[in-house]
Amino acid sequence: MACTAPREEDLLMEEDEHRPPLNRALLHRSATNNTSQVAMVGSNPCPIESLDYEIIENDLFDQNWRSRGKADQVRYVVLKWTFCFAIGIITGIAGFVINLAVENVAGLKHTAVSALMESSRYWTAFWLFAGTNLALLLFASSITAFVSPAAGGSGIPEVKAYLNGVDAPNIFSLRTLAVKIIGNIAAVSSSLHVGKAGPMVHTGACIAAIFGQGGSRKYGLTCRWLRYFKNDRDRRDLVTIGAGAGVTAAFRAPVGGVLFALESLSSWWRSALIWRSFFTTAVVAVVLRMFIELCASGKCGLFGKGGLIMYDVSTKFDDLMTYHLKDIPIVVLIGVIGAILGALYNFLMMKVLRVYSVINERGNAHKLLLAAVVSILTSCCVFGLPWLAPCRPCPTAGAPSPPNGTCHSLNRFRRFHCPAGHYNDLASLFLNINDDAIRNLYSTGTNDVYHPGSMLAFFVASYALGVLSYGVVAPSGLFVPIILTGATYGRLVAMLLGGRSGLDHGLVAILGSASFLGGTLRMTVSVCVIILELTNNLLLLPLVMLVLLISKTVADSFNSSIYDLILNLKGLPHLDGHAEPYMRQLTVGDVVAGPLRSFNGVEKVGHIVHTLRTTGHHAFPVVDEPPFSPAPVLYGLVLRAHLLVLLKKREFLTAPVRCPKDYMAGRFEAQDFDKRGSGKQDTIADVELSPEEMEMYVDLHPFTNTSPYTVVETMSLAKALVLFREVGLRHLLVVPKSCDRSPVVGILTRHDFMPEHILGLHPVLVGSRWKRLRWQKGAVAKKFRSLLDWLANDSG
Repeated sequence: MACTAPREEDLLMEEDEHRPPLNRALLHRSATNNTSQVAMVGSNPCPIESLDYEIIENDLFDQNWRSRGKADQVRYVVLKWTFCFAIGIITGIAGFVINLAVENVAGLKHTAVSALMESSRYWTAFWLFAGTNLALLLFASSITAFVSPAAGGSGIPEVKAYLNGVDAPNIFSLRTLAVKIIGNIAAVSSSLHVGKAGPMVHTGACIAAIFGQGGSRKYGLTCRWLRYFKNDRDRRDLVTIGAGAGVTAAFRAPVGGVLFALESLSSWWRSALIWRSFFTTAVVAVVLRMFIELCASGKCGLFGKGGLIMYDVSTKFDDLMTYHLKDIPIVVLIGVIGAILGALYNFLMMKVLRVYSVINERGNAHKLLLAAVVSILTSCCVFGLPWLAPCRPCPTAGAPSPPNGTCHSLNRFRRFHCPAGHYNDLASLFLNINDDAIRNLYSTGTNDVYHPGSMLAFFVASYALGVLSYGVVAPSGLFVPIILTGATYGRLVAMLLGGRSGLDHGLVAILGSASFLGGTLRMTVSVCVIILELTNNLLLLPLVMLVLLISKTVADSFNSSIYDLILNLKGLPHLDGHAEPYMRQLTVGDVVAGPLRSFNGVEKVGHIVHTLRTTGHHAFPVVDEPPFSPAPVLYGLVLRAHLLVLLKKREFLTAPVRCPKDYMAGRFEAQDFDKRGSGKQDTIADVELSPEEMEMYVDLHPFTNTSPYTVVETMSLAKALVLFREVGLRHLLVVPKSCDRSPVVGILTRHDFMPEHILGLHPVLVGSRWKRLRWQKGAVAKKFRSLLDWLANDSG
């Protein structure tokens, strides 16, 4: 379901109501506002909100915790592990279904095309190939655009933003899950240069988030036990576990899945979460293994031993998987070139995504038209380029060729237009699913299988199609296409080096994938482990580590990782782990914005309703004044969601007096204030009160968080950012330095830590903004001129 423009009272991240809302989250960089309350989620602009991981301490919740016995605590722990087990099983099944469907749909298409090519019906083969690809991609784009736009793309930026504390509507809904699975099957089967890994991460996160919803009271699918998980902290943990399970389902890499969630996605981590995540990924691995054995007998159609990604290069040609000290310079070269190619890949993709965003903003018809153009271009490239490749005789090594003239199936060779007993090396890569193409490139002992010209053509085409394909409105991933492009680049480097290198071309292809992954994704530990689990060869560890370290270090000098760039492009306000130096020149009092809205401990109903209707704030300081205290004093912080519950309950007072301690008994339960599911919220428009009720009062003391996090107004902004991010806060109260002022100065939210907001308030600091060591436009020429001037002065 498409998102609509949010009303001010529905927006969740606090901002001055006099500031106009942002209507367009993308387009040009100058128009992108990371502090906006609107961001691109999937393929549509949607309202976003912050998550609150703070533990609320007030009379109601203290009473609820005291009422929990030992049995409740045991039940809670058992439920957490039960959910992990269920997430692992369902994610494993989802991963198998996606792989099974892609293998069979794409396999049937390629088999039919190959049969037509062998009978010399070339044009019929092309129209079948292009028409099937177009139909599959339009189907994937249609259900994404019309049913669940949040399912578009890989979903990893949205998952990363959620785990950083940013929520958006429908990113983890059941509808998004269904579209993600079905759409990804169709998109990958359409020969589009996209992968399954990113969508599998989102799929695992969706499955986990659905468990964390705590059931549905609307349909009666809940119980008292499930309400333990109706809070942002437990949901965050489940989504982290689900994301790691998704990586495991995509690559059969359980340890890599845990490390991927830790290194790339999660902003908060603890040892207990590692145990649960590792248990879940182990369950996924067992489920996948069970299905692989089930399909080994041929009961799964075209799904065979290679159905789930496993590029095992250790069982054949072990003597070729060796390297020597003299090969280290070549490995370093591969890392440096991979970093440059990866940084360029990120740069080009950002340019293309900006263009695509302009097209997609014009409506669903333009989204489908863009998908159709990319599909036709891809089909023409994939089917047309193999005609330029020479026919090569079948390799003599391996099993004997079948009597029909096709080569043996060691690398799944394609005849294409070649005579019997020959194969087309470029068609063998293009007319295969990405998994089989990567398996071909990783194969050892195949140094003479591919022609250098074919490798160059496939690399250029793979590189370009990877950049052009991702922005299409369909569930699509980046991981597998990057692995494929990197493997091609590695093979090409090995061919260019020729006899100067003793490394096997399959080994260099693996190193090429590692370098390109490091240059684009900027991950090291998790990618290293995933590659080792994919190839099942521990001998590669030192070289892969070296390549990843070099490629990431060099690429970081040019731009950020692809996921960080997409986060910024989408307008998702992600808080980085570092504080920029200019933040140390500012105090929290320099950036806190007004006007501050607060409530008395016993407040008039009409004033509460008016404040909620005229502001978008989601927390309000509660200040006790005489006669409830001798002087104005900060009592705590009350949430907007809790105020709405109070207004709907209509438990009002006729006079401004404090309620007795037993006032809540029988009137309120802790479950009345449980956090609703992701993207769901009550609004003040749902509250209808009579004029008489508007004149009544409500006691806020029992519902106010009496221990909110506070900072003094003279604290540096950098120090406050560390506290805000590490604790996972949504609101941070600023209190005055002196006692003769109002007890609260303002509230810091995620918006106040965004660079755009800070530098907008203090433009003089723009020049001192922290930057990584990156080559800026003209920097190389400037350094070169400085060097020449120094040499000239020195010689003079």
